[in-house]
Amino acid sequence: MARRFPRMGFAIGRPSLLMTLLLGAALSAPLSASPAQARTSTEPALQPYLVKYSTSARGMTVTLERELKAEGEGRYTLTNGGTLLVVGFHEVAVFNVEGSEIHPKSYIYQGTGLINRRREVHFTPGADTVRSFYKDEWYELPYTEGTLDRMSQQEQLRLQLMAKENPKENLQVRIADGKRIRDYELVYVGEEILDTPLGPVNTLHFERLHEEPDRESDMWLAPEWDYLMVKTIHVEDDKPVEVLLAEGSMGGAPLEAMATP
Repeated sequence: MARRFPRMGFAIGRPSLLMTLLLGAALSAPLSASPAQARTSTEPALQPYLVKYSTSARGMTVTLERELKAEGEGRYTLTNGGTLLVVGFHEVAVFNVEGSEIHPKSYIYQGTGLINRRREVHFTPGADTVRSFYKDEWYELPYTEGTLDRMSQQEQLRLQLMAKENPKENLQVRIADGKRIRDYELVYVGEEILDTPLGPVNTLHFERLHEEPDRESDMWLAPEWDYLMVKTIHVEDDKPVEVLLAEGSMGGAPLEAMATP
């Protein structure tokens, strides 16, 4: 049960559904499984990257830029953001990596322009709770091993898939989000070759299960690029939002498509 804290002294605007989806909801959709699910003697490593995604919905398109930086001593910073007309957003996650496990530190989402929405999630080592700021209020959520935030969980997924002997398996998800801890399941669908601005890319396709029948979420990850996300499609109320990798680099080298039949 989450414990509520007093309201903070600033207002948060209420974004439209379109802006929420178009500016990051699809790209930040939960993807990862708990760290304990996959461990091998050879530990994978995260390479820094800088990528751009084209996001489209209802005839509008915005470019999102995401960057993973290695700060040294196992510490990483992941940023993501974009702007459409007079609204935008910026989010940042800070975490440490030990072996194949991510230990989140903090996550902050800040809307800009007309949408002044803010979210925060903070993890304290050794604590049995997570502090989460959502809609002007602080909540204290129960912490269990493997709980991550909306951004660091995507890098945990990549580490796990790199470590797995068989990445073609269903995954379980646990994320501190808003005023509750959310559990999800990802179902492995199959291998697919996707057409992208970089050329055809080999991917693994996963589907996220929803309780609501009008919601669908699918994602495609590239094994050759350490399971970097190539594409997502999120459908809600029959309104699709598509995110597609447009360009980028990893480890200082440009991403190049190397699809094989």
